[in-house]
Amino acid sequence: MKYLISNNSKILKGEIKLPASKSISNRLLIIQAICDPKFKISNLSESEDTKVLVKALTENNTTIDIGHAGTSMRFLTTFFASHKGEKVLTGSYRMKERPIGYLVEALQKLGAEIEYLENPGFPPLFIKGKKMAGGKVAINSSISSQFISSLLLSAPLFKNGIELHLEEQVVSSSYIDLTLKIMEYMGIKVEKLDNQIKISPQQYTPRDIFVEGDWSAVSYWYEAAAIAKEAELFIYDLKRNSFQGDCRCASIFSKLGVRTEYFSKGIKISNSGKLPSRFDFDFIETPDLVQTIVVTCVLLGIPFRLTGTQSLRIKETDRITALQKEINKFGAIIHYEDNGILEWDGKLNPVKDKEFNISTYQDHRMAMAFAPIALLKEKIIIENPEVVVKSYPSFWDDFENLGFEVDEV
Repeated sequence: MKYLISNNSKILKGEIKLPASKSISNRLLIIQAICDPKFKISNLSESEDTKVLVKALTENNTTIDIGHAGTSMRFLTTFFASHKGEKVLTGSYRMKERPIGYLVEALQKLGAEIEYLENPGFPPLFIKGKKMAGGKVAINSSISSQFISSLLLSAPLFKNGIELHLEEQVVSSSYIDLTLKIMEYMGIKVEKLDNQIKISPQQYTPRDIFVEGDWSAVSYWYEAAAIAKEAELFIYDLKRNSFQGDCRCASIFSKLGVRTEYFSKGIKISNSGKLPSRFDFDFIETPDLVQTIVVTCVLLGIPFRLTGTQSLRIKETDRITALQKEINKFGAIIHYEDNGILEWDGKLNPVKDKEFNISTYQDHRMAMAFAPIALLKEKIIIENPEVVVKSYPSFWDDFENLGFEVDEV
């Protein structure tokens, strides 16, 4: 399937009801599965990732196939390891290429029984669950924050709790903070000092909760507001003091010409027209915003130097390579160094095409980051647009409601 995206007015005005936060929903589902009695989660995410996790936690299947859902793979590894029963945890071809060895090694040191069924260090896994001893353990935190969050969410179940030491540079630390904030909200006492996190054996306190809107998802509307001729959007269910680290996209986009105003029911964003001569930022804590920022800067002609992007190599696709290939179609050559530096000098090579076909590489964020280009270019074709269901199932409906034309071709 392909979608042809266009917008003749170049003006963006309207209202958006964002999907609920996938990150918050998935953490709450693990906690809910641990809790007794259960608590109510209102406004649960309708993303494919969350549906996969709900199915895994509620259906009594021996083999669990989580497809592309990386969060589910990581969170369920610890969850099943700490609950009695045998499980095979597997996923898509791409999932079997995404490393999980550091998490498995840490769990084995804490008493888990886990075996690799194919390649060492990668799914699928055979897990023989039991009451885990827990205790002191170190983990390399330079690959994925989800390894740490996985351990933390189930740590209150461990006989001796957990004393976790984070080694190497911590990536996506805002997601670890999100996990800890939610755990504390649900009654867990946490001790955190520098790269040490300690959680004693204890019980969650059930509390009904409403899931706020997804700050990662709103980044595409910030991008659209930045490149539109005029923009004024009201977006519901977002708040200034969010649990989510990606709420920083408001301050990031303020440097790219987008104003944010906060109200009791959400936020209003508008285009100020004030742009920088260049943009430099460290995305080590917010890597999910990188694709959106790269596309925005290229379209606005703003040279950039982005650091902290190294974790993008092991996402749904190799996001660095995917970005380089697709943004090159617009004449930009972006350079990457293995230490996580992504750069563009602001130069554009001539391009003859007036119709741009964007490959999405089975990555929802590739589809959503490139779609707003229709505000500047006549014909944007998004291949495999259905990938957005992973995090934002109503994305294309919202696009049409704001005046974009979305036609299947």
